[in-house]
Amino acid sequence: MKKLIILCFFSLIILNSCQQKAPVGEWQNMFDGESLNGWKVAAENPESISVEDGMIKCSGERSHLFYKGNFKNFEFEAEIKAQEHSNSGVFIHTKYQKQGWPSNGYEIQVNNSFRGSEKYPERRKTGSVYNVRNVYYPLANDNEWFKMRIKVVENVIEVFVNDVKVNEYVEPENPWRWKGGENCKLSEGTIALQAHDPGSTTFYRNLKIKALEAGEKQLVEDTKWDTKITQFMFAGFPLVDFHVHLKGGLTIDDLVRNSQKLGINYGVAPNCGLHFPVTDDESLYQYMKDVKGSPTFKGMQAEGREWITLFSPEAVAKFDYVFTDAMTFTDKKGRRNRIWIPEEVWVDDKQQFMNDLVEKIEAIFSQEPVDIYVNPTVLPNELMPEYKELWTKERMERVVKVLADNGIALEINARYKTPSAEMIKMAKAAGVKFSFGTNNVTRELGQLEYCFEMIEECELTPADMFEIKSVDEKSVLVKGFPDKITG
Repeated sequence: MKKLIILCFFSLIILNSCQQKAPVGEWQNMFDGESLNGWKVAAENPESISVEDGMIKCSGERSHLFYKGNFKNFEFEAEIKAQEHSNSGVFIHTKYQKQGWPSNGYEIQVNNSFRGSEKYPERRKTGSVYNVRNVYYPLANDNEWFKMRIKVVENVIEVFVNDVKVNEYVEPENPWRWKGGENCKLSEGTIALQAHDPGSTTFYRNLKIKALEAGEKQLVEDTKWDTKITQFMFAGFPLVDFHVHLKGGLTIDDLVRNSQKLGINYGVAPNCGLHFPVTDDESLYQYMKDVKGSPTFKGMQAEGREWITLFSPEAVAKFDYVFTDAMTFTDKKGRRNRIWIPEEVWVDDKQQFMNDLVEKIEAIFSQEPVDIYVNPTVLPNELMPEYKELWTKERMERVVKVLADNGIALEINARYKTPSAEMIKMAKAAGVKFSFGTNNVTRELGQLEYCFEMIEECELTPADMFEIKSVDEKSVLVKGFPDKITG
């Protein structure tokens, strides 16, 4: 018995000696630049992991490389370069597995441009806490080295790309997890790198890790919200509010903090047009400079029908996407309507106003090079009580048709609670894509309540959602500007 105890004691010593440990607060190099000493390659497709020119290369069929260490509170840092359309990841608090996707801990996504396939679309971008808190805006470019830093203290994960914090997740005590993902949570464990598939090549260098002191757990006050967001993200829903303005004292820093608190990604847009804050290429470029580097999409709200005369296609193409509405137009009597301002709207006859409005919508979205129809079907205040009666099936069908014919997405607007479920179902059947938007006028953004309602009532799927177009696909470059807007 005594010999057995001694044998077990020495076995533990040997086991512990195989685990790489760093003194608290001191950086420890994880890669010598020449070999995989200190690492263990999975038995599955080990040829997918190699060392090349002082870098760890992850390229080929699925495989994983596990560091021989154990960490609870830590800070990890690496320089990463992903080739075009590559997909990789850094696992944290995980354990060695011979094959399959690591079931313990979290994957921090590395993906700058890879879109997956039609059957398995991939929108989660670099910095995502995969399936739990996804990031959809890429802050890093393919074929360029960038730095990723991951910090874990108790139940908080923070992810930085080039020293910009792109994600923060506070894990609740008993988080909801999908079947098979029960161990996708924080505990302690090691770091692993991922090779994803034959078409993906990602390089890692200058890997290091630092053990941190224990801290206090942060309280998650709204566990129902955490569950709701995680369920939608696991399902692949891109939770992006594309229609946010820096108004009412809301700053870009406020927006980013709100995003990382709620898990909703944001697209921030200035109002661009006649008598609006951005009126020409010069002010457009200045705005882009002001918001550059923030982990948000950059959208353009094209205001009024004159906007096409104020900006160049090259300048407009700097935005990730362009949207407009039909709330500003000149009627047949030459009166410039801005229908959200009671003093600047003229309704001589309700039915004629509706007929003219639908004609305007058809003209705008058949000619202007935009991506999304926002504030959809909103009417002047005096007509909103009769919304259901005035927006007849025939009128809705005409709007849906022009959107479908021109590949323009339909916004589900959380502020106005438009369009109706009936029209959303009609648009879904026609193949129209959808985006979410708030159109805030204060610093309060809400939680996309109406959008979530419509997802469930209209049975929307991730495949129904709007996706940012590539540079070559941008409407303003493909379509150009019309000489004028008719109708």
